[in-house]
Amino acid sequence: MEQDDRWWRDAVIYQVYPRSFADGDGDGVGDLAGLLSRLPYIASLGVDGIWMTPFQPSPQVDQGYDVSDYCGVDPLFGTMAQFDDLLEAAHALNLRVILDVVPNHCSSEHPLFRSAVDAGPGSPQRTMFHIEDGHEGELEDEPPNNWQSVFGGSAWSRIDPGSATDRQWYLHLFSPDQPDWNWRNPAVGDYFEDVLRFWFDRGVDGLRIDVAHALFKAEGLPDVVGTNDVVDGLRSNPQVSDQEEVHGVYRRWRRVADSYSPARVLVGEVNLDPERAARYTRADEMHQAFAFAFARLGWDATAWAATGTDLDAARRAHGAPPTWALENHDLVRTVTRFGSGECGVLRARAGLLALLGLPGGAYIYQGQELNLPEVDVPVEARMDPMWTRSGVSRDGARVPLPWTTAPGCSFGFSATDGVAPWLPTPPDWGSRSVETQERDEDSILQLVRTALTLRRHLTKDGVISSDDGGDWSVHDGALLLCERGRQFLVAVAMGDTPVPLPHGHVVLASSPLTVEGLLPPDATAWVLRS
Repeated sequence: MEQDDRWWRDAVIYQVYPRSFADGDGDGVGDLAGLLSRLPYIASLGVDGIWMTPFQPSPQVDQGYDVSDYCGVDPLFGTMAQFDDLLEAAHALNLRVILDVVPNHCSSEHPLFRSAVDAGPGSPQRTMFHIEDGHEGELEDEPPNNWQSVFGGSAWSRIDPGSATDRQWYLHLFSPDQPDWNWRNPAVGDYFEDVLRFWFDRGVDGLRIDVAHALFKAEGLPDVVGTNDVVDGLRSNPQVSDQEEVHGVYRRWRRVADSYSPARVLVGEVNLDPERAARYTRADEMHQAFAFAFARLGWDATAWAATGTDLDAARRAHGAPPTWALENHDLVRTVTRFGSGECGVLRARAGLLALLGLPGGAYIYQGQELNLPEVDVPVEARMDPMWTRSGVSRDGARVPLPWTTAPGCSFGFSATDGVAPWLPTPPDWGSRSVETQERDEDSILQLVRTALTLRRHLTKDGVISSDDGGDWSVHDGALLLCERGRQFLVAVAMGDTPVPLPHGHVVLASSPLTVEGLLPPDATAWVLRS
């Protein structure tokens, strides 16, 4: 691998959800063996690396985000030896590897939480977590405060509901199987520094930090005053989000990351408005934070321009370029989110090409390069804990990838014919497969490969740079422009009629221009100016 400490600034990373990427051992669940076998496909896209969601040991209540051992590999996915092989193979293909770390919470089966439960009230073991006495209610003890879980219901559960002597409660911002760490205890920080060093020593290139803005809770754990619901996740509870002390964690982690050669990269899931999220990417903190204000957008030119302008202002304030994404394992896929039928297909295609033309880094979620839609997973097959607690399911974006048109229930996902995947695939999944799109020169898969090749050439030739800003504007209420410097711009037609493009040469478009040279509705063009 080329040693370049700035590689991340304009890198395109492919997000792998291992359970749903490729099943190498034929049990219906994706694994490390499957991912290893498909690494050449990822490299063929032209991306710079992969981000792997959790594969560490876990009871799998929240598909791996309930970690019981931060420094291992769950047998469901394989072995540490297989991970080492995967890492070596990825590096041989010039793919960097970013792993998930989940520092806000762990599994209720984590040894340190089990130790805290067993140690009893008043023990030092319990200070590793938010374990508190309740309040006296009319009939029985009530939770320590009124905080709500992101997954629905109270954010507090009793340590031992049947005990007459241990009446304490523990905090879980997500499911009851995911107790929150108490970051006000210095031992928690020491523990996670060891976790970082374990993976960095093994050779991983960076870490994506789950729920990065929520590690610290307000001193004294006060009630939320006013709105306290789960509609906007943690953002509705200021007592658990964006506490000032959290920045000390990332300054410490940055010192650890910078102590390696080449330096390791820290990427934050910071679901805040641009001006607040940007503070997490100051020069001595994380390298990147996902642009969630952008990822949540619909198909609206004014909203895109306003958000892009805010993100560019944040870049100027703190120096880190935006980190663009439109999909991930928690979001409704853009084919469905941007519209219905052919409209959604064209808009998702145009949105992805626009994303790859914007200044900064970009993340593609597996299957986005195939224009996969959200799947309406049958109720009886849904696995997401959000579904059982709040009636919201993220399973539709996690359905296993279709690799071939072969008949059967997995479309090449599983190495063994006839094995049902862990989430059911739609009967038409094969028509959207990698095999199908490899044969179609006009497919979105081929568009992505072309775009990434062109992006690399434009960067090498100095036409575009990771230091570019973005000058955003909307013309005639429908044509969105993002200008990068003097030579390159991204144009997106978000209205109902074809629109004229600014002067320049169209080097790539998501849909053919009209005979008059206009950009059709729901299309994106990259324009190069002389």
